[in-house]
Formats: sequence, C-alpha cells, structure tokens
Amino acid sequence: MGAVPKRKVSRHRRGNRRRHQYLTPPELTKCPNCGELTRANRACINCGQYKGRQVVVVASDEDEE
Repeated sequence: MGAVPKRKVSRHRRGNRRRHQYLTPPELTKCPNCGELTRANRACINCGQYKGRQVVVVASDEDEE
C-alpha cells in the first residue's frame, strides 16, 4: 500500500503551505525621456528609448492613417 494521508488537511494548513505561491506585480519605473511607466531594464514602449538611445522605432498614430 502507498503513502495515504491519515487525516484531511485543513484549509488553514493547506493555505499555510501555499502562502508563498502568490504573484508579485512587476516593478515599474518612469521613462526619463517621456515619463511613461515602463518595466525596469527594458526599452520604453511609448518612445522606444533605452539608456538615452533610440533602440526601437515606434510608429506614431499619424503614420497609421
């Protein structure tokens, strides 16, 4: 016979076991160029700059028309 629990695990004990399994929100920083909130150490989605250099070409709303 295999390992079978002798008693039901209570909701409190189950919750204590899973206490550290939560999601954390991403850390956001302000873009020094445009002020938009972006993820740290990534190019800005709004203006396309990273560390003061243009690394991504961002299409503006006027170009789409």
